[in-house]
Amino acid sequence: MTFFKYQGTGNDFVMIDNRAQTFPKENTNTISKICDRHFGIGADGIILIENDSKFDFRMVYFNADGSETFCGNGGRCAVAFAKQLEIIDLETSFIAFDGPHYAKINDEMISLQMIDVSEIEVKNNSVYAYTGTQHHVTLVENLEKYPILQKGREIRHSYPEPGANVNFVEQINNHTFKVRTYEKGVEDETLACGTGVTAVAIAMHATKKTADSLISLPVLGGQLQVSFDENKGKYTNVFLKGPAEFVFKGVFEI
Repeated sequence: MTFFKYQGTGNDFVMIDNRAQTFPKENTNTISKICDRHFGIGADGIILIENDSKFDFRMVYFNADGSETFCGNGGRCAVAFAKQLEIIDLETSFIAFDGPHYAKINDEMISLQMIDVSEIEVKNNSVYAYTGTQHHVTLVENLEKYPILQKGREIRHSYPEPGANVNFVEQINNHTFKVRTYEKGVEDETLACGTGVTAVAIAMHATKKTADSLISLPVLGGQLQVSFDENKGKYTNVFLKGPAEFVFKGVFEI
């Protein structure tokens, strides 16, 4: 089976054209083996591009452990891959795990419309929001030396299944927030998380850490931006913007 490797700010994905429905989606062991960085191709997850009767394509995303969800950076890479497959040109509407999405391409920069967000749970030291998958957001100091793995695992498993991704945030200025994320399903820190930075941008606005509606979010793998409109606590026209790049192409046997 032919695959394509893409990355978006360090989030890397094995991309497969599954319009012929040949990939064994029910086999989580195969998915985990492909994503294994020592015994497989190596990736944070697998993305399948499939046909859909109402949209340009269907994006199916699996974490490295085989669990199905949505991924923001994966969504941007899916758009770039769909363009490479000549399914789309410079804009698209597609369907994914969390519903429909619109996206537009400008060179290697892809702006992806995320779902509207209205259910935001603010606690004493954290914020919970669903941005296509579950996210916990916590402000910390000295993010570079913060024990991401230890604290991330603790918080990730403190939520009922399927748990939550955990984002640790350091405020740089009124519109810039540095982010590191521990991702469920990968069970490790990743170089970026699109749904995660989206949750961070909305959480920082909801808790009045910023009044801006265009937020810059440096991550380990590069730079992302999130923009939105807000009205009475509901966030609409939420866009995640960043690069998506083709890395290499190969073949594997199932």
